[in-house]
Order: sequence, then structure tokens, then C-alpha cells
Amino acid sequence: MELKNKKWTGLLVAGCLCILFCACRIEYKFNGASIDYQLTKTIQIDNFPIRSTYVWAPMQSIFQNKLTDIYANQTRLRQVKKNGDLQLSGEITHFDQYNKSISSEGYSSQVQLKMTVNVRFVNNKKHEEDFERQFTATTEYDASQQLTAVQEELVTQMSKDITEQIFNATVANW
Repeated sequence: MELKNKKWTGLLVAGCLCILFCACRIEYKFNGASIDYQLTKTIQIDNFPIRSTYVWAPMQSIFQNKLTDIYANQTRLRQVKKNGDLQLSGEITHFDQYNKSISSEGYSSQVQLKMTVNVRFVNNKKHEEDFERQFTATTEYDASQQLTAVQEELVTQMSKDITEQIFNATVANW
């Protein structure tokens, strides 16, 4: 009789654990996105025009592609042209270069490139998360190089850095 009770107790415990594990869902994502997909299903990403004094035309498309790609690759949000649950808009406000260091001969040896993007974020499901903020990235290159020779690589890296900052500020909730 005692063996029969242990068998039933074991089955009961196993059944309860099975129900518990099937009923609970723990979701962990390495990208840091914390989105309630029951509530938030779409994102609208407007074009980010260049409004800086210095303009390098390909910069807008490089930035735009990085921004749309990060949401496409790291979330299940469907990108829409209007009326998105989440809305991103803004402009590239600064693209500047500065002498960062001077050589012993008195010439610039290192140049810093800086890119700033102004972002307006609207969460139509939780308006308390709305913001307007600037995001900046910098990189350096050797002054012996022409900017035109390294510009695409540097703008791509700065765009990646800024889009990661935007992603973390909008859907990662860190």
C-alpha cells in the first residue's frame, strides 16, 4: 500500500510540475528588447533628413538603413508607413570634424568626426515613454588620410552606434 501511495504522489508531483512549466513562460532576449507584443505590434520609422551644415548625401541612406535594420532584425515589430504603435522621426543635425591632436610639427595628426541625430519618439500605447532627444557618436581618423577615403566606413560605424543608442532608449528600457 505504501509503495502505491509513493507512486501516486510521484505522479501527482510530476503532473503539477508539468502544468507549472507549461503554464509559465519565461522569455529572455539577448538583444535587450522588452516589448509587449500583445500591445505593441507596429513601428513607423520616418525618413531622417540631413539638416547639418556639412552634407554628405549618402549619410542619410546609410543611417536610415541601419535604423530600419536594427528594428527588423531585433524585434518582431511590423514596419508601417503611418499610424505605428511606435513612431520614430527626426533629423541628422550635425556632421562635423575637429582637430583632435597636433603633431610635434604643429600639424593636425588626428581628426575627430562627430555625428548627431535628433530623435522624436512616440509610443502610442504608453505616452509616458515619449521623448525628444539627441544621440551622438564620434570616431577618429588619421589626419594623413583624406576624409573622402574613410568617410563611408566612419559614417557606417557612427550610424551603427547611434542606432543602437536609439534602440536601447526606445525598446530596451534599460
